[in-house]
Amino acid sequence: MERLLVLVRHGQSEWNLKNLFTGWRDVGLTDQGIAEAVAAGQKLKAMGLDFDRAYTSALKRAQNTLDLMLKEIGQQGLETIRDEALNERDYGDLSGLNKDDARAKWGEEQVHIWRRSYDIAPPGGESLKDTAARVLPYYIQNILPDVLGGKRLLVAAHGNSLRALVMVLDRLSRDEITQLNLDTGVPMVYRLNADSTVASKEVLAD
Repeated sequence: MERLLVLVRHGQSEWNLKNLFTGWRDVGLTDQGIAEAVAAGQKLKAMGLDFDRAYTSALKRAQNTLDLMLKEIGQQGLETIRDEALNERDYGDLSGLNKDDARAKWGEEQVHIWRRSYDIAPPGGESLKDTAARVLPYYIQNILPDVLGGKRLLVAAHGNSLRALVMVLDRLSRDEITQLNLDTGVPMVYRLNADSTVASKEVLAD
């Protein structure tokens, strides 16, 4: 039994390019983001991977990334479950702001704390701990049983929702996860043991 789980952060979004806090704002992919998603699909195809089901967030940048990957591996129309539990971290009052403008308004140290601490949320938004509190129950109740049952799953989501998952899968500490950045459009290929621990991990970077 393969127990395959592939996680991919969406390709570069329009607001990634503009250096804006995005969160739950529903923005599209840039040309580079489209190319990253296509390349991710090509890497999965080159490994001979196909999937039984896909999961993604309620936001179009993740959904579009998934669609582009599935097209490359010839699996358009694969059963796909979309859920806001997999959405990006909600940046609250920071959403839509340029990160440099936010630093000018609140100070570099405060913005750094909001961005990088594990459990301190920006005004009106979520911390990484808050994000994990919705992502991990969804993973345990929906995604993990599929994987342990032998289904091969592809998950296209966001930097922080996936960091919450990677923290558990890779057994990272709070300090370690705050230092981790996930690149856009780079598949992480996990194979799990029967007890849900990680048997192997491969990052398909260029």
